[in-house]
Amino acid sequence: MLGIVLLYVAIVLINNGICRLAKIDGKTTSIMNIFVGFLSIVANVIVLIHGDMAQGSADIDGDGRVDFYAAATGLLFGFTYLFIACNNLFKLDARAFGWYSLFVAINSIPAAYMSYISNTTEGFWFAVIWLAWGILWLTGWIETVLKIELSFVPYLSILEGIFTAWIPAWLILTGYWY
Repeated sequence: MLGIVLLYVAIVLINNGICRLAKIDGKTTSIMNIFVGFLSIVANVIVLIHGDMAQGSADIDGDGRVDFYAAATGLLFGFTYLFIACNNLFKLDARAFGWYSLFVAINSIPAAYMSYISNTTEGFWFAVIWLAWGILWLTGWIETVLKIELSFVPYLSILEGIFTAWIPAWLILTGYWY
């Protein structure tokens, strides 16, 4: 299921970056954010209800922690995209999203560490990916709470969409991921 969600995370990151560069209205960009936000939430609720369906994943000690961890971290994405959509559609004060983004950025640090200590090639790459996502979430806090416009953020969003989501999604979906 991870490959499916990552494929759509890729397009929303790329789309948000391109739309910001092209100065496309936020209401228009909200559509893809809503689609991907709901997809992520539905997929992760399925994980919560039925257990982790990702190929090769296992419940480490039979208590469901891997399933809850996967769903919990996955929901961070779904809520991110729905929060962005709501801010754009309803012209809300974006500082609340900024504080949410800081919370998620901080959570990306232990998530990266958990991936890294798995001592696998896959774990190493997911550690790198988590840190990259954390940086992007941190820019959300910097731009909305500190009110510092970072001109590189749309490019970062596009690059992360390609390298942390699109490519890994295809590798996972086609069975070539480590």
